[in-house]
Amino acid sequence: MPKSATARTPLPCASVEDGRIRAVIDAVLPNVDGGRFAVKRVAGESMAVTAHCFTDGHDVLRVVLRWRKEEQAEVHEVPMKPLGNDVWSAEFTPIAVGHYRYSVTAWVDPFESWRYEMTRRTDVDDIRIASQVGAIDISAAAQRARGRDCKTLSKWAKDLRAAASDRTVDATLLKALALDEALAQLAARYPDRSLAANSDQELPLVADRARARFSTWYELFPRSAGPEPGRHGTFKDVEARLPVIAAMGFDVLYFPPIHPIGLMQRKGKNNALASEPGDVGSPWAIGAVEGGHKSILPTLGAPEDFRHLVAKAADFGLEIALDIAFQCSPDHPYVKAHPSWFRWRPDGSVQCAENPPKKYQDIYPFNFESEDWRGLWAELKSVFDYWILEGVKIFRVDNPHTKAFPFWEWAICEIKRKHPDVLFLAEAFTRPKVMHRLAKLGFTQSYTYFTWRNNKQELTNYFTELSGGPGVDYFRPNVWPNTPDILHEQLQSGEPAMYMARLVLAATLAASYGIYGPAYELREHLPKSPGSEEYLNSEKYQLRNWNNDDPDSLAPFITRINQIRHDNAALHADHSLRFLPIDNDQLLAYSKTSDDGSNVVVTVVNLDPHNVQSGMVHLDPESIGVDASHPFQMHDLLSNQRFVWQGRHHYIRLDPHNAPAHVFVVRRRVRDERDFDYYF
Repeated sequence: MPKSATARTPLPCASVEDGRIRAVIDAVLPNVDGGRFAVKRVAGESMAVTAHCFTDGHDVLRVVLRWRKEEQAEVHEVPMKPLGNDVWSAEFTPIAVGHYRYSVTAWVDPFESWRYEMTRRTDVDDIRIASQVGAIDISAAAQRARGRDCKTLSKWAKDLRAAASDRTVDATLLKALALDEALAQLAARYPDRSLAANSDQELPLVADRARARFSTWYELFPRSAGPEPGRHGTFKDVEARLPVIAAMGFDVLYFPPIHPIGLMQRKGKNNALASEPGDVGSPWAIGAVEGGHKSILPTLGAPEDFRHLVAKAADFGLEIALDIAFQCSPDHPYVKAHPSWFRWRPDGSVQCAENPPKKYQDIYPFNFESEDWRGLWAELKSVFDYWILEGVKIFRVDNPHTKAFPFWEWAICEIKRKHPDVLFLAEAFTRPKVMHRLAKLGFTQSYTYFTWRNNKQELTNYFTELSGGPGVDYFRPNVWPNTPDILHEQLQSGEPAMYMARLVLAATLAASYGIYGPAYELREHLPKSPGSEEYLNSEKYQLRNWNNDDPDSLAPFITRINQIRHDNAALHADHSLRFLPIDNDQLLAYSKTSDDGSNVVVTVVNLDPHNVQSGMVHLDPESIGVDASHPFQMHDLLSNQRFVWQGRHHYIRLDPHNAPAHVFVVRRRVRDERDFDYYF
């Protein structure tokens, strides 16, 4: 027998619970990996759901969206509307922060099917017979109804049956009685759902607080907040900086690790292998005699000083975010107390962190394959628990991609069940699929590749992916033009125009962005060596004293950009981002629109920090809610200039030495002489 004809074991037949169920639910969207992970929204944000539903033949289908808060039994239902091509749509709004579940139910509706057929009937005998059939369906609806509705439907069924049997009743009147709209709406409230189909599972949804979607971060080393050169800063010194940071428009103040720093293998200035007396070491080399991840570096202050700082920051509208770095210095208490949590080499030493050729001699990574992995997991989660009790609700997690994924899924789920308002930012500069997996596992936001996306095509492609790609329902980008680890070559010239352009891009392309300061506003730009992205005299390894009164500081510009972000709802989300054609590769143009359509922001950035660039931007007025035949006003919120545009093609000219960008808000009405007030 030919190989192709070899007998094969037959596939098992499909399991059928009830063959009378004819409705098919082919897909429910959005879902993340078929419901394995949660879709993300913020409380108060509408959640649109579509379902692919159909049945055999021409009977009428009814479909409802069902949703509930996870810990509650009460289920809410929303009728789904057909969009065409067997696609149905509805939406609901999770009001409170927390976990939700949603599903779809569909059924063939005998009453609605009968009504649909009745509208098409013309033969007198057909109408009479069909009316008798309809009376049966209406009687069944009456049995499912209660009180007055039951009586009303019963009477309708009785009247319809009687009229159908009375040959003296005109067929037109009989049909009108059968199709009575008000009575039909009443009957529709009591459908027969005994043969309803349900979607395969309840899909998960996490509703976070608003700061998960829109946030503005400022990173600060507390130890460099001291006003005098050489003096170690304290939490009290940071308190003195709060009014300035808040005035710049930031709402999250993020600290690198604030824990005791190891003495063994302590790094010196500029990451030198040998430290000198007085060297403060890297905050990421966590742990010393004074304690570990639940302790505070004594020179920063006492626990009560930290609590006071958290409360004081809140008075200024700032939240403190802490860096959680799950790694240890050689003298961290964990190393002696829990040796099985680390990898030991044949020579009796502990394996330090490595990313060959780089070695981090002052850091020991945890061994997530430890036999005592349960004890390790419990202790690491307790670090979050400790700082949550101290008033911290936002955590930036250092290199989460170098820790076991199952741990993050478990820990974040456990934490958010008890504290649903806690937010996690993944510092994951790693491969795309790994970044997306971390987002699926529960990280609220993620660092991105923005730092290395610099030309027009790179920015367009990347942010098109971020705002509308496959991760749009779970991956929330947080973009940073600089970090303590990354001084991109574009910033190493120190040119104000480049720093301003990158800031505008970060602040308007993404709803969440951050800067490492005061290095950014003071344009700290010298690299450790040619071709390096590390800072010379990096604050990671030494105290820095910053001249916050520098007249050339970009703080006023940053303040204006953040005020624009705060005032314009279009910039509070990412999904509406649309790039606009502009005939110059050095100019990047794009728009964002608020959810209700009332606020439209159009941004144009000159990517060339040296030269004036000009071009024609192509903007369809109707796409921003403006009649193409009418003029409209574009108000540049950076320069406060106002321009009247009409039509689809508009001239742009940007001199980077004056302003490297326009940030326009669309004013749909142009004032004329009738708006002028005369005073006598």
